[in-house]
Amino acid sequence: MAKTEQKNGLEFRGSSEKLTGNGSSVVSNVEVNGNGTVGEIQVDKYGFTGGAQQQDSAEEVPIEVLRHREAKWLDMLNSWDKWMAKKHKKVKDRCQKGIPPSLRGRAWLYLTGGKVKREQNRGKFQELDNHPGDPKWVDIIERDLHRQFPFHEMFAARGGHGQQDLFRVLKAYTLHRPEEGYCQAQAPIAAVLLMHMPAEDAFWVLVQICEKYLPGYYSTGLEAIQLDGEILYALLKRVSPVAHRHLKQHKLEPILYMTEWFMCAFSRTLPWTSVLRVWDMFLCEGVKILFRVGLVLLKCMLGSQEKVKSLPGLYETMECLRAIPPQYMQESFLVHEVIELTVSERDIEKEHHAQLRRWKDTHGELRCKSPPRMHGAKAVIASEPHSRQDLRERPNIIVEPPLGILAEESKSTRKDKAKLQKQTILPPQATDGLHPSTADPSPLLQHTAVQGSKESLSSAEHDTYL
Repeated sequence: MAKTEQKNGLEFRGSSEKLTGNGSSVVSNVEVNGNGTVGEIQVDKYGFTGGAQQQDSAEEVPIEVLRHREAKWLDMLNSWDKWMAKKHKKVKDRCQKGIPPSLRGRAWLYLTGGKVKREQNRGKFQELDNHPGDPKWVDIIERDLHRQFPFHEMFAARGGHGQQDLFRVLKAYTLHRPEEGYCQAQAPIAAVLLMHMPAEDAFWVLVQICEKYLPGYYSTGLEAIQLDGEILYALLKRVSPVAHRHLKQHKLEPILYMTEWFMCAFSRTLPWTSVLRVWDMFLCEGVKILFRVGLVLLKCMLGSQEKVKSLPGLYETMECLRAIPPQYMQESFLVHEVIELTVSERDIEKEHHAQLRRWKDTHGELRCKSPPRMHGAKAVIASEPHSRQDLRERPNIIVEPPLGILAEESKSTRKDKAKLQKQTILPPQATDGLHPSTADPSPLLQHTAVQGSKESLSSAEHDTYL
């Protein structure tokens, strides 16, 4: 019988996806046709098919508010250094409100320092991309590709462009950090990034997440995630003594319930609207957001005597944490609780040092020495010197006009100049016939209007990955 998994509010069966004879992927016996629908199943605005994501609780931002926020974000991104240096609190507030979808990819790239990293290592990703990679990692990555968001239009088709880009990003990371290689939890992280940006940008943001935000999480032995599990457990004692006492009574180790939460940054746990809001805050403020989300969920599920009475043992508690009710993961509720919870980076660092001493007493020195953790965008930017040139936006797509149009333009320009010269030597009464009526625009005005529409098309192309 096919195994059923519940991830991101969607259910998928291991046997429901198959490859057809012509190479297209079939999900639940429906062929992916790539035109915005999968067979008869609609694709939602996030790219998921058949209402797979829980969108009923999603908050719709009024279009006027959204456009206003977009204008603010464009202003920030165009003066990123100034905003991060002098108005970081405002950047944080706007991340908490939610980054506009049209600018989310670009904002994540700037928040993580991925933009600076890309500019300072121009050509590096192409070099890694052209390398065949270590066969050991290549084989493991290829076997993981179809497991990542199989009901998203980007990743539904085996061998489709989404899976190809996911392979390129993960393979490049194994070459960039051969001592670390590949960890399965990196795949959903990279997949979320690819939904918002091109492969090269996704690669550099993945590098920043692995090296600055969650250092050591994906290394052999998973020591960093075990340490953070103990930190979460210690912080829970302050946030919800009832939940802490229940977990201690049943000897439920943190590693059993928080590993996927933290290593995948909740991308395989929460409804999609909540995932995006959590990531907006996480990439701005750092790992404390993951701790707060974990603490909120534990408090909601185990925070009262009435709730823990119905969970007599370890098995029942684990099942409870695997099936969190939608109301606790709903976007507005979760974001409000996360913002209100007073757990700071200082609290996390203080507990980190305490747990590190305890670890040395019981396990000895850490086998994997990770770089220090950066608590959010401001710390990341401060740790990496850069120039303004590194933050300058470069268009991804440049549309050159055809040669015929260029020749026509130059010819038209010469005519216009000759006409203007002639106009300057005419007496005033002779110029009356030169003023065109509004009802019959001159060829010159028509030409300008056509050129304007072409310019608009070009600028729209430039904003593809804003």
